[in-house]
Amino acid sequence: MTPESLIASASINIGLALVALWLFSVLKKQPRNAVVYYARRLSDRHHHHRPLSLHSSLCLPRFLPSVAWIPRAFRVPEDDILSRHGLDALVLIRLFKFGIRFFLLCSLLGASLLLPVDYYNESDLPTRREYSMDAFTISNITRGSNKLWVHFSCLWLISFYALFLLHKEYKEILVIRLQQMGELRHRADQFTVLVRQVPLCPEHNTRGCAVDHFFSKHHRFSYHSYQMLYDGKDLEYLLGKQKKLKKELEDKRHTDLLSNGSQEHKQISTSEEKLREITNMICHLQSETMLSEKELPVAFVTFKSRRSAALAAQTQQHSNPLELITEMAPEPRDVSWRNLAIPQKLLPLNKIGVILAAALLTIFFAIPVTAVQGIAKYEKLKKWFPPAMAIEFIPGLSSVVTGYLPSAILKGFMYIIPFAMLGMAYLGGSISKSNEEIKACNMVFYFLMGNIFFLSLISGSLLDEIGEYLTHPRDIPSHLAAAVSAQAEFFMTYILTDGLSGFSLEILQLGLVLFDIMRSCTYGRGKERTPYLFSFPYFRVIPTVSLSIMIGMIYAVVAPLMLPFLVGYFCLGYIVYFNQMEDVYETTYDTCGRFWPFIHHYIFVSIILMQITMVGLFGLKSKPSAAIATIPLILITIAYNEYCKIRFLPSFKHFPIQTAVEIDEEDEKNGEMGTHYGDAATAYNRHQPCLERVISSAEAPTNLSQPLLGTESI
Repeated sequence: MTPESLIASASINIGLALVALWLFSVLKKQPRNAVVYYARRLSDRHHHHRPLSLHSSLCLPRFLPSVAWIPRAFRVPEDDILSRHGLDALVLIRLFKFGIRFFLLCSLLGASLLLPVDYYNESDLPTRREYSMDAFTISNITRGSNKLWVHFSCLWLISFYALFLLHKEYKEILVIRLQQMGELRHRADQFTVLVRQVPLCPEHNTRGCAVDHFFSKHHRFSYHSYQMLYDGKDLEYLLGKQKKLKKELEDKRHTDLLSNGSQEHKQISTSEEKLREITNMICHLQSETMLSEKELPVAFVTFKSRRSAALAAQTQQHSNPLELITEMAPEPRDVSWRNLAIPQKLLPLNKIGVILAAALLTIFFAIPVTAVQGIAKYEKLKKWFPPAMAIEFIPGLSSVVTGYLPSAILKGFMYIIPFAMLGMAYLGGSISKSNEEIKACNMVFYFLMGNIFFLSLISGSLLDEIGEYLTHPRDIPSHLAAAVSAQAEFFMTYILTDGLSGFSLEILQLGLVLFDIMRSCTYGRGKERTPYLFSFPYFRVIPTVSLSIMIGMIYAVVAPLMLPFLVGYFCLGYIVYFNQMEDVYETTYDTCGRFWPFIHHYIFVSIILMQITMVGLFGLKSKPSAAIATIPLILITIAYNEYCKIRFLPSFKHFPIQTAVEIDEEDEKNGEMGTHYGDAATAYNRHQPCLERVISSAEAPTNLSQPLLGTESI
């Protein structure tokens, strides 16, 4: 890739970003777009009583761009983010801050040391091109040069700085997590244990009875109650049908008020009769007798204290470890009810199916990645596909094709991957939506690392010297190290496209705006417009940002010219996603920061890859002493990661008994313990879809409007 191609990519991405941000600042002021750009603030659950920046009158400021939303992101303290959006949102914000801090120091180091050393050097390249990007990379250093010790020193400094930041973040987020658990003492999941593989009671032939007998006997002083899970597919179908009938009935009544015809009265009477019948059926199926026949081997067991719940969740209950399997329950709004209904014996098959599906997707995705590298390697493409030479007749087109087009195509293919992986994580049988997103984060990150990074390196190198890989397989590590340096320009354009174009299109929400316009002009004409409220896409944001950190770390010493772009990437990402948290996306659950250990692992992998790459590069540059001296750094990094697993990770996996006791003591002092575990005793039944309360209409009997079971009625 030539410098002209890089300049073309930068120009196009900067231009697209400016246009998208200009459109966003104007469209956000239009009242009709409030359902898109202020979805969270318009929803009843997140109404902050703050005025919206809308202009109802036709005035000039309504159509002028504004940047007032940008400094807002830097003025809001972290405590406000924590209170409004939860610790998971704060973890994402701190991920962007980590990137800014890390790459800012790396940029200063690169500009002051690495770039001058790389450029002002007697190159060992056959013909040094004065305006080639290689002149600003480690490729320009002469083999065996002592200047490589500058890169060695910077590698150690950058590595220790990254480990320092990681330790600081891990420690602080853990402190906030434990404090947040105390703040959320009202949550039902702190008192509740999820119990799976519940056996049948031999006396009464019900599972609820078995749960009650076991925990009454073995936890007699701390056990409070239980809530069973039911196979309620038929109930869910009837509840959905009831909602649909109610909506149709409201529309018919509205039409009747306008027309006042006898035909409409007859249709309303028929609909009311159907609604009454369905309501009676629902209430009958939700009765105690009918539900006892639909019990699944899953229960939510509530304890009288957090300490008792934590002990029960972390210990084996039954002599047979395949029965009465316990773990801390997710919060009620986070439960994946359909997955809990999957039999435990089928879960391994589901997981194998997910692994196979992910492997097939990875293999098939190799096709577009290789094609993208073919476009980027235009000189080779001309030899293999002569018609491609036609683009040279249009001035500047070859720079656009090789500079911007490959990264744009790759980003387009990447967009569907997180959603595909989230679907696979759902099929894997996770017990909660948060677990699904965490698993999706893992799959997406490793998919991107394998396909976007490694496959881009391999396919780009194969186009140059495919024979070398086949005839000398032992040299693959050194070839990969050389490929990292050769592909610097491509990943620089990727960072530009993912950051400038990707983040600006994320905040613009152009697809949703156009969909809302089409909906308002077609089937939604005359209907009330509701906010387009979606859950925050952690599964999409965290892996892509982590991949950018990995690319930046690997190239921090190899190609320091990339580092300023990464600082801009994380600054823009911070501003964009803060705005999306405040105004657009909904926080549907809060895991109290359980995303951070996975983010920590992604960054650890990035540091290791950076160090291994430098070992290979030092070897290629005939500096074996520097390569050998880097090995202790790798061992130190691995030892640090093992320390973090022992020091921090257990507190993210479990509810610490010390913390549970401290919160219990605070509740007992305030006289709130009974209230909190009493609310927990009914929380999961209130959220279970098949036990949804029937909202009685004027035609429905009032005594059938509350069919739910008591917590200990079975």
